[in-house]
Amino acid sequence: MDIREIQDLIKFVAKSGVSEVSLETDDFKLTVKTEINKAGKETIVYQVPAEVHAPAPVAVAAAPAATAPAPKVEAPSNTITIKSPMIGTFYRSPGPDKALFVNVGDEIAPGKVICIIEAMKLFNEIESDVKGRIVKILVDDATPVEYDQPLFLVEPA
Repeated sequence: MDIREIQDLIKFVAKSGVSEVSLETDDFKLTVKTEINKAGKETIVYQVPAEVHAPAPVAVAAAPAATAPAPKVEAPSNTITIKSPMIGTFYRSPGPDKALFVNVGDEIAPGKVICIIEAMKLFNEIESDVKGRIVKILVDDATPVEYDQPLFLVEPA
């Protein structure tokens, strides 16, 4: 099951009114629960343990049932867009009092950590897979991001 199928399942649960859905395969177990909080608003809780046979865990973050889609970003033709590999909260530094991973104008290379995306209390370091210079940072610190949402524009070296 890939991230798109998980997102489709989450949307189905949010729209259907079902209170809980569990899905289990040989590789993973996924549980999606819908709860009503004290304010009477619906929240969705996701539980995704690490995959047994995969080299890296798959994680899905809790998000409100009705979120606006990420804005489309028009990238100049001479830039590469680095996109979010997962749903979560975007952080530009390893901690509130720590230095930022990258700023506009910084040179990056494959393997350099450029941000963190928090998903289900797991802080996932996102590494660059391109060499170049950061031209624009498209997401504010500590904001939610969606899968495949543009994060950075990079001028290739």
